[in-house]
Amino acid sequence: MAVSKFSDVDEYGFKREPDFDYKSYENIMSSYLSVLTTRSMRWQKFLKSADMLKNRSKLKRFVRKGVPGSLREEVWMKTSGAQELQQQQPNLYQTLLTYEFDQEISDQIKLDLPRTFPDNIHFEQYQLSLYNVLIAFAHHNRTVGYCQGLNYIAGLLLLVTKNEVSSFWLLKVVVENIVPLYHTKTMDNLITDIEVLSELIRLRAPDVHRHIFDLGLPWPVIATKWFICLYAEVVPTETVLRIWDCLFLEGNKILLRVGLTIVVRLRQDLLATDDISTLIGLFRSLEKSHVLMDCHEFMKSIFKVPGNLRRSQLDALRQRFYSERMAAKGKGS
Repeated sequence: MAVSKFSDVDEYGFKREPDFDYKSYENIMSSYLSVLTTRSMRWQKFLKSADMLKNRSKLKRFVRKGVPGSLREEVWMKTSGAQELQQQQPNLYQTLLTYEFDQEISDQIKLDLPRTFPDNIHFEQYQLSLYNVLIAFAHHNRTVGYCQGLNYIAGLLLLVTKNEVSSFWLLKVVVENIVPLYHTKTMDNLITDIEVLSELIRLRAPDVHRHIFDLGLPWPVIATKWFICLYAEVVPTETVLRIWDCLFLEGNKILLRVGLTIVVRLRQDLLATDDISTLIGLFRSLEKSHVLMDCHEFMKSIFKVPGNLRRSQLDALRQRFYSERMAAKGKGS
């Protein structure tokens, strides 16, 4: 991962903002690069072990410390279960591309192609691949079809894997298994998880929760893009990929950990806002946050700051908010 103080493009091809803080970034990367070098050697050895997936505790420890960029495709395919699914239907992707495309979906995807990572100097060459992945998935999963947000997920998968087939299978696992019912028309689980995040913040950082409420900014305005794009186009690219390292192994609880940690660690900045426009501006500039720029320290903190988030606790909250919403709909109909 080459880093140059003179470069206005990051290692994934994204143009840096004119006010990018190169000095802070280089200070962070000077130590992070040595971490990556060490982790890469250990990962190479670990990947060769026959029991990699069976040794869950070691795998989780390795993943939480970060997957080297050159190994992400292989690791993500294995840890997410995408590789196993692909082996069951090895020709599925190529078969889907032979189908007659739904014109309305095709037009929607084509409209979003130039809007996907326009600030990335490499992405123009991936637009056809992005179209193929999205149209194949839309015809494979007709319940989801296509919705905005999938273009950013699939686009970043392509930038990392440089492989249409792997990107299709990883997209399938994300949408169908990791965050099911996030990208459907009703977005049931997305709405529920935003309510869960709000409640976790109310319990963990009640002053921030109250402040945001008093300024009148609803949580769906804040967190919809966080969850529907899995933090792509929200936080710095390397931080997104570190989040995805964990997401593919540990599931959607990671999204809640990240959201809660962002709010808690930016607590003082959030409380210092005195109007809704400033608050919105702060949430829209997370890509420039020093807290999120230091991906290694931030990822350590998502497993410390929120404390113990038990699956049973999250499932109970999800059931509660979903039931309340359905009951309210019933009364309104």
